Amino acid sequence: MTFPKELSLAPFASPRYWPTWAFLGFLYGASKLPPSWQLKVGRGFGRLLRLVKKRQERIARRNIELCFRNLSTAEQEDLLDRHFEAVGMSFVEMGIGWFTPIEALLERVDIHGREHLERALAERRGVLLVGGHFTALEVGFAVLEALTPRVSTMYRTQRNAMMDVMIRRGRHRFAKHQIPRDNVRALLRTLRDGYAVGYLPDQTYLGNQSELVPFFGEPAVTNTATSKLAAISGAAVMPYFFRRLPTGRYRVDIGPPLADFPSESPTRDAQRLFGALEDYIRLAPEQYLWLYKKFKGRPAPLPDPYARQP
Repeated sequence: MTFPKELSLAPFASPRYWPTWAFLGFLYGASKLPPSWQLKVGRGFGRLLRLVKKRQERIARRNIELCFRNLSTAEQEDLLDRHFEAVGMSFVEMGIGWFTPIEALLERVDIHGREHLERALAERRGVLLVGGHFTALEVGFAVLEALTPRVSTMYRTQRNAMMDVMIRRGRHRFAKHQIPRDNVRALLRTLRDGYAVGYLPDQTYLGNQSELVPFFGEPAVTNTATSKLAAISGAAVMPYFFRRLPTGRYRVDIGPPLADFPSESPTRDAQRLFGALEDYIRLAPEQYLWLYKKFKGRPAPLPDPYARQP
């Protein structure tokens, strides 16, 4: 595959980037392992991460406590154990998504609802593929290469310059056009040009277009901009979810365009999207990314659930 000049790794030869090169080697090597070994390596790596990522462990435990109050303490702890194993798998799955030939990847991924995407794109209509931060993200989006060349994704700039290039380079196979997450004009232009855009509005958004929306019954500051993007661009809004199955295979679910979306209420639209997200999380709750502060930034008198107890 030929990469554009801005995705070259040549500028990163200095020793400061050697750990990142080692990580890239790990991703590539993991992608070449048999699936059963990928599971073992990923889960083991996740257990190792838990030993050193105590801050993230505390955040994930608190999120699970808030979102799964119906579980006993032992059950919540078991979910936390499985979550870190899934996080470890996410690094292996990054390698799978970036380096596995598409023909081999499709042998491991079951895609449901592809006709919805194909129909919308055939009409030259833009599509917002609205999903969430699941650990199998890189596999879930990599299969779009087989569905259409008219794919774009949003990306968050990384502090590590080489890591930033690595991620955009890895996704280049299925998304030749990638949009910085704060470039709304480019996003709208891409949708109007009839592209499918991977869009993940589930992480906490503290901008103007945000409202308190229940997430597993707990108020969370939530991005409501999806409604405005759909209204301005005329794009179809489709749920796009994915998960690793117990067998080690993967499943991608593309929902039909949401009817009557957007409505007159962006908050109600966000509740609708988050309801669909919650339903999918419940299918494999350990595979949702619980490591970030989903409930931060809430206005008073709501408490900060991550504040350390005196």
